Amino acid sequence: MMACGGNDMSDVMDSSTDERIGEALIKEVIEEELKDVRSDDIPPLTPLVAVRIKSRQEQNIVTQLGKMIRIIGDRVKGDQEFQDAIDGVACAEGSKWDKFKAVADKVFEQGITWENIAVLFYVAGKLALKMVEAHLPKSVRDILNWTVDFFRKNLLSWIRDHGGWINSFSELATSSMRTVGLNSHNYTLVFIFCGGLAVGSCFTWWLTRR
Repeated sequence: MMACGGNDMSDVMDSSTDERIGEALIKEVIEEELKDVRSDDIPPLTPLVAVRIKSRQEQNIVTQLGKMIRIIGDRVKGDQEFQDAIDGVACAEGSKWDKFKAVADKVFEQGITWENIAVLFYVAGKLALKMVEAHLPKSVRDILNWTVDFFRKNLLSWIRDHGGWINSFSELATSSMRTVGLNSHNYTLVFIFCGGLAVGSCFTWWLTRR
């Protein structure tokens, strides 16, 4: 990771920043999964409390985390047990919440890590897509709200105790590189952190062909 610029980003983040970023990130990941679905088939994605990102800096964080989550999630595609669990939520005749909770518990059975949080958000996106494919579009909001609720009750305190989302980039970038290395030898993950307020406290990373 390379740093450029001056000010400490913690100076411009208030105590609710991590909650805002987390909720916006869940919504971002779900919307990305549904981007190819007809808009008429998707209900308005309004979380339990409307997400209001307060700055371009926060939006940059959400956008870049969302990109890394999609790369990390590629590993889940090869886990048949995970895929069966995702399918089970969509096909469940009983409480879908119970099925969702079982999937979330499986994600964190080895404990909370930044990578596991990323996997949960990725799974939420896949579940939302499965609901649309199963002709249950109203359940997309349920998935969104359940994930936000799980995040608030089980993950937010851990995130704050570990320095906030700003401290997730190093581990998630490493995990992303590991995933890229597993799936292709044609890409190198380049991750740059720019902390200067003059450039919007931007986060940029990109995949470049060797």
